[in-house]
Amino acid sequence: MIIKPIKKIRQIIDIPGDKSISHRAIMLSSIAEGESKIFNFLKGNDPMNTIACFRQMGVSIDLNGDCVVVRGVGLRGLVRPADVLDVGNSGTTIRLMAGILAGQDFQSIVSGDESIKNRPMDRIIKPLRKMGANIKGIDRENFAPLKIHGGNIRPIKYKLPVASAQVKSAILLASLYAKDKTIIVEPKKSRDHTERMMNYMGADIWSRDRSITSEPLEKLYGKEIYIPGDISSAAFFLVLGTLVEDGEILINGVGLNPTRTGILDVLRQMGASIQIISPRVLNGEPMGDLLVKSSSLKGISIGGDMIPRLIDEVPIIAVAASLAEGKTTISNAEELKVKESNRISAMVNELKNIGADIEETHDGMIIHGKSEIRGGKIHSYKDHRIAMALTIAGLVSQEGVDIDDPNCVDISFPNFFHIINGVIKDES
Repeated sequence: MIIKPIKKIRQIIDIPGDKSISHRAIMLSSIAEGESKIFNFLKGNDPMNTIACFRQMGVSIDLNGDCVVVRGVGLRGLVRPADVLDVGNSGTTIRLMAGILAGQDFQSIVSGDESIKNRPMDRIIKPLRKMGANIKGIDRENFAPLKIHGGNIRPIKYKLPVASAQVKSAILLASLYAKDKTIIVEPKKSRDHTERMMNYMGADIWSRDRSITSEPLEKLYGKEIYIPGDISSAAFFLVLGTLVEDGEILINGVGLNPTRTGILDVLRQMGASIQIISPRVLNGEPMGDLLVKSSSLKGISIGGDMIPRLIDEVPIIAVAASLAEGKTTISNAEELKVKESNRISAMVNELKNIGADIEETHDGMIIHGKSEIRGGKIHSYKDHRIAMALTIAGLVSQEGVDIDDPNCVDISFPNFFHIINGVIKDES
């Protein structure tokens, strides 16, 4: 796909539902009692794989236009799947679902594509084993396919070695099947969508400092759930609106969970003009509309507690830093090495190929900003966030970019290129 540069943008954009919350809505509604109605669900490849997995375990899930209706079977109502549970490319599905499967009194096998089979699973295997689940890799000890036989879950106190919402969520979901309280200690605060939605549906989870306690319960209750727009998807247009010479973009209904708004803090610290309009709260999740305008950016240092709040946005931040004034340093981002691709190496290699001054470090990157980047041929690594970040780089480059395998964006943002085509058409 060829992406041509633009100089002007005036757009109102609707962002698809948050991927992280869409996954959790299906999973928790499936093990709740009664009917749940989910609105603004992201119909990307990853969440659709989550739906497919729970249908295999006996849950009735209907897609009726913009509404997904889930008829929950209760905590212990899932049935043994007749075949392998295939998560496709979704790391969230395999790691969170493992927590639920740990509490089931049947055996299941969970697998995915080649990317999933090469992503480490030991970080969930270790705590789930401590809780009593029999879980192991079939071909390799700590990698999918995973064989899981659950039941008889016991409570634990577990200190996370790294800040990971996926690992924390797997433990919290397994804790629903324990007879006493489970305590999780985080090194840094990670996104808390699981805690918020579990409490909304009847759980008793509370936090103090970086300690999270999950009390035992009898059941979850089906609810109406509205999924806010995904701030990780909005991030691409926040950066585009900032970097275009003459830009103004209004992004409707974006999730503003404080564990996810690191991108707003970082862009504002770099000098971006971003305004929150009509803030509100729905089913425990804060949201609002974002107005972004063209701005001159400056380089900053990003690391520490900020990283878990914007881990998925680092690729697009690297694009912004490439066109900022001065040096940007991104550190403590080792987690990016085990995503759909090694996102540190991918962004460094491809931005360097189109003229950015950027270098890789052991836990991040150093970017020396400049006034322009050239453009050229780039690779997506079949990674949706890499593809979208480099598309934005093409729009603000001198020559544009020619990107391979662009359809991988369907994982999280199926209409991304439809919006991009509208941007390009309006500008011309």
